[in-house]
Amino acid sequence: MSQGPPAGGVLQSSVAAPGNQPQSPKDDDRKVRRREKNRVAAQRSRKKQTQKSDKLHEEHESLEQENSVLRREIAKLKEELRHLTEALKEHEKMCPLLLCPMNFVQLRPDPVASWSAHDAPDHPSFIWLGTLV
Repeated sequence: MSQGPPAGGVLQSSVAAPGNQPQSPKDDDRKVRRREKNRVAAQRSRKKQTQKSDKLHEEHESLEQENSVLRREIAKLKEELRHLTEALKEHEKMCPLLLCPMNFVQLRPDPVASWSAHDAPDHPSFIWLGTLV
């Protein structure tokens, strides 16, 4: 009749398993050093993983704040666009220049019609008065 494991669940024996030789003190020392080295490496790995996670969390928080600021700026700019669009519509109703049959009104005569594009001044001779869509 075979005997089961003791109450702790582990069967201990002073006899080595077949094919294994009893451990020498030298082998025990190696095993202890290897386990200690592995324990230290595991601690380093967990610490590095925690630091990486903390850094990502901080970056996430920073990006959330930046995103919030940008969303508020977008809302502000949309409101400004709405206001300016309304002002332009009101101006178009009353502007006498827009009632002119031509879309272009010459502001000043072109003094040098032969200028090339790179010689021309920065300000145009003509301004388009049509509406923008």
